[in-house]
Amino acid sequence: MPTPSTLVSTLADLTVEALPAARAEALRVADLVEFRLDRLPPLPVAEVMGEAAARAVVTFRPTREGGLFAGEESVREQRLREALDQGAAFVDVEWDAEFGDALIAAYPGRVVLSRHDFEGMPADLVGQAGAMAARRPGVVKLAITPARLTDQLAFLAAARAVGDIPVVLIAMGPVGLPSRLLPERLGSAWTYGGAAVAPGQVRPSVMRTRYRVGQHGPATRIYGVAGRPISHSWSPTLHNAALQALGVDGVYLPFEAQDIDDLLAMAEALDVQGLSVTAPFKLDALARAAIADPLATRLGAANTLTRVEGGWAARNTDVEGFLQPLRDRLARDGRGLAGLRVAVLGAGGAARAVVAGLADEGASPTVHARRREQAEALEPLGACVGDPVPSAGTWDVLVNTTPVGTASHGPSDTTPLEAERLAGGGLVYDLVYNPGQTRLLRDAAAAGCDTLGGLEMLIGQAAVQVATWFDVEPPIDAMRTAIQAEAPQLALVPETPCPR
Repeated sequence: MPTPSTLVSTLADLTVEALPAARAEALRVADLVEFRLDRLPPLPVAEVMGEAAARAVVTFRPTREGGLFAGEESVREQRLREALDQGAAFVDVEWDAEFGDALIAAYPGRVVLSRHDFEGMPADLVGQAGAMAARRPGVVKLAITPARLTDQLAFLAAARAVGDIPVVLIAMGPVGLPSRLLPERLGSAWTYGGAAVAPGQVRPSVMRTRYRVGQHGPATRIYGVAGRPISHSWSPTLHNAALQALGVDGVYLPFEAQDIDDLLAMAEALDVQGLSVTAPFKLDALARAAIADPLATRLGAANTLTRVEGGWAARNTDVEGFLQPLRDRLARDGRGLAGLRVAVLGAGGAARAVVAGLADEGASPTVHARRREQAEALEPLGACVGDPVPSAGTWDVLVNTTPVGTASHGPSDTTPLEAERLAGGGLVYDLVYNPGQTRLLRDAAAAGCDTLGGLEMLIGQAAVQVATWFDVEPPIDAMRTAIQAEAPQLALVPETPCPR
């Protein structure tokens, strides 16, 4: 296993006043600091680098390679030479810069020769890497835009093609997050973090604390969450907090796959030990598993995969994750689910788990969906089919299983149910967790209903996954503390007791 990768913190888009503090923070968190001169104030280079000169990577990116500088090449060359003369550890020079070879010859070992493809995956990535290495820079850097997770596996061959020269291999965008968070596993000597200076960048502090970049070794176990899209998921916060609380040498990261084949091929290549699975892969995850638990088989969907001899074991933790917070809330009033009328909004994958769990607990779920045939498909699980929209006063508990109101699905002030239909209701349980204060929950609280947000279900199903993978009592308090610290927007609306 290669040595842990170097973390480079990129600084850009800062005012003169903000630069010193940002530079100090970058020095504290990262190994090297990249200064994007094309996106920083036009100060003398020595003033830009300040106390970070010995750990500086100075970049003056032209527009043709995704930068903001559109001036003469002689100006760029002069500024980069000045940076090296003032003590910069490295400068970054584009593969097609006319002055590149002269700079490599004049400053041996201190030039990063880079090439960026913002359109896709180069047909001859290995050939490009070898040709750049033949020019003998200090570092070869290739950044591409993958269409599939498995595009990143070509990095291993590219790393071999450069021989003894350190190589930086980055896949941009959300699909490329494994290359940024597991650089060593994909042959990269460096990885970059920043405030979205490049597509898919992650803040260096998050890379260090949440993903333990720079601390991975041969024994580090890999877990993750798979879906499309997935970069918005808070599961990495929960699961990495659990790994750290349990003292497990492991890391959990997002995998944005194009299809189940893309996901499983990447998981095999990286020896992933466990996966949380979300839309649109839950049905495929069950179909491709070697074994499955009865609940997953009954629902026709799995949200958890565990590596076992001969393939994957599938499980569904959504039901228990949904039920436990609901049981706890009702228990405060000395009630259970048996006999309660429950209106379920939506008839997708989440609704399947909700209906099955409610029916098993003795509740009476009624599904309300725009497409009646989708609602009817849930009847074998114990559901009745209602009108597309439930009427006020017809339910004791209302559960929203649709994505309406989610931050990543359009304006978060949308709601699946008009406020007037909440009058006279009981408990409103919104499975949306980002934001925590959805419009549905705000309207419900204003109507005098009790409320329950989706964050508790997210924590609950993740806790069952942790117990599945490690056969331990999950550290729920550590998981909740981590997500509340990182995501204050997930805080729930204040509880308001429902009139009885």
